[in-house]
Amino acid sequence: MRMKLKAIIPILLLTVSVGVFAFSRFGYKIDPPGRYEAIIQLVGTILKEGHYQPKPIDDAFSQAVAKKYLKILDVEKKFFLQSDIEKINAVDKHIDNELLDAAPLEFFATTNEIIKKRIAEAGALYPEILAKPFDFNTNEKITLDVDAINFPKDEADRKEAWRKMLKYRTLEKLTELQDIQEKSKGKADFKAKSDKELEAEAREKVLKVYDRYFDRLKNKMNDDERFSMFVNAITTTMDPHTDYMPPADKRYFQEQMAGKFYGIGAQLKEEDGRIKIVSIVTGSPSWKQGQLKADDVILKVAQGDKEPVDITGFASEDAVKLIRGAQGTEVRLTVKSTDGTVKTVAIIRDEIVLDETFAKSAIINGSHKIGYIYLPEFYADFNDRNGASCAEDIEKEIKKLKAENVDGIILDLRFNSGGSLPDVVKMAGLFVPEGPVVQVRARGNDVQVLRDRDKNVQYDGPLAIMVNEYSASASEILAAALQDYKRAVIIGSNTFGKGSVQRILELDNFVKGDFGGSLGGLKLTVQKFYRINGGSTQLKGVAPDVTLPDPYYETGERKDPDALKWDEIPKAGYTTWNDPVDVNTLRKNSEKRMANNESFKIINDNISMLKKLDEQKTYPLNITAFKAEQKSNTAALKKYDNANDKVNPLNMNALKVDLDRIAGDSSKLARSKEWVNLRTKDPYLNEAVNVMNDLIGISLPKMKSNNLMSTKN
Repeated sequence: MRMKLKAIIPILLLTVSVGVFAFSRFGYKIDPPGRYEAIIQLVGTILKEGHYQPKPIDDAFSQAVAKKYLKILDVEKKFFLQSDIEKINAVDKHIDNELLDAAPLEFFATTNEIIKKRIAEAGALYPEILAKPFDFNTNEKITLDVDAINFPKDEADRKEAWRKMLKYRTLEKLTELQDIQEKSKGKADFKAKSDKELEAEAREKVLKVYDRYFDRLKNKMNDDERFSMFVNAITTTMDPHTDYMPPADKRYFQEQMAGKFYGIGAQLKEEDGRIKIVSIVTGSPSWKQGQLKADDVILKVAQGDKEPVDITGFASEDAVKLIRGAQGTEVRLTVKSTDGTVKTVAIIRDEIVLDETFAKSAIINGSHKIGYIYLPEFYADFNDRNGASCAEDIEKEIKKLKAENVDGIILDLRFNSGGSLPDVVKMAGLFVPEGPVVQVRARGNDVQVLRDRDKNVQYDGPLAIMVNEYSASASEILAAALQDYKRAVIIGSNTFGKGSVQRILELDNFVKGDFGGSLGGLKLTVQKFYRINGGSTQLKGVAPDVTLPDPYYETGERKDPDALKWDEIPKAGYTTWNDPVDVNTLRKNSEKRMANNESFKIINDNISMLKKLDEQKTYPLNITAFKAEQKSNTAALKKYDNANDKVNPLNMNALKVDLDRIAGDSSKLARSKEWVNLRTKDPYLNEAVNVMNDLIGISLPKMKSNNLMSTKN
């Protein structure tokens, strides 16, 4: 049964969910009423009727989805045979019919049956291959560029591909063990091992790695997991930021946006296939309960008195999704303590606030007193009116820095992937008077100008914004707006180029019936945003005024063939800042410094080396050739480790008001100190401070002159 959806209501969110849905609730019949069928047909109709710029869902779209899904399932081309690909290709044009015409899920069923069989076969191959020693004196090579190889033509060809891969992994581990042994010579308890013994040890370590890998493939990577991957292959073929979210993923995403969640307050990490507790958050349910300790291993997780789930082989993120849940509910952990005892610990979940995700500031003293604000993401809690808001927090940080009489402020948006669009608009308004901040275009070309309506300016002094290639979405809106207003100098490298707006839709709101649990959510691209000068940040991103080399090259939206295209619309009416930033002078001064900057010379050399390594397709399996290549590469890359050593440390300190607030919490004090120390020898921040000093030098005489004129008047 085909579905018709009403037009999408214009929204003011980036990748966030609110309580009002853009589509109307409607009844939907499926025959037979299967969960997978319901999800697929809902996704197909929503993509066609609700996506900002939908591609035709036809045979070509189907084949693109199929190609992407096969790459997800078998990225190294070590499972499927060419005969499998031929069988799959026979149904790869069915996906559009499954999405729009309620056709049976033939493509997913076919690939799912085949991949489970091939995983089982490969699971028997690797222990057999690793049971025998490798000869590393032969002149073999392996091609690791998957685009340069084909799927194995038959089982013998596949076994050979596995042999070479396992030989390469063992060679990596063997040379690592040999290096460790060489460095250990001369120690009191040193006992040399022969190359034969080290080779056997290397194979044993590789075996354990693949044991965990296949355990995860067989136990965690079930039909539901593969189906979610299939749906995401569909959605991301429409555009990279339209995602299907199973219930646990949707909840996890919303928690990250809000900066709080309901859990137990234990920080986890994966180590050798086990989930280990790193630390306990002070004041959390775990801290109050008192039985969990750092280095304890969590073996199983149960929801109250239900059957526990063995989490051996889980990624830490997946374990976290099981442990978190609704406030006031019970989670039971089967834990192996450091003394070897195994016990079950019952904990009632409560609210945990992630302080590390919130804005924070510091003072940098030098030629001038500079305020530094770090914003990791544009967070907002849309389920709690009194919850976290990054715009409100930035305003608070500005007030604290103004109380310290800073001469200028640096706002660090590096690695900030975006978030709440309403907060972007409010935040821009802290630095400029009333006016447009961003333009948003919906499907049908309806354009809405989002404005700051507050005539007050909370901070009117010298302002710099730091960005890099991982600054995306909301970060790009703020940087672009303040650049267009000529209000701030943008420092760093070209930003990511995500110029689209998403909304989370609850799929359960579109159907009636019991499908054995929630259907999850769809993060759907529904709008595109544009600078107030009319240009889109999509693909092109924001070009900085002062450019610094970015070691994170080859990233960004422009690398994804499914990304939306760049375009432009008429500019909005706006008036630039009354004292425009002289970016040309700042750029020229920075370029002169950069020409003699040892740190950035090292960083540029490292970028060149990484590009060269990325172009390499084949690698030697001969130990002599492998070691020679590794020695050369390691020596070249090691130079990058010295980049920070060439930086004169910044005199940077946390604000006294912040230290006083956490004075009674030794763990928070330690984290605050570490946070500051990590930034004192950052070459990028160091140059941003230099640029800010120049900007202050240009701005202060004008400000004093304006103040003098105001006094005379």
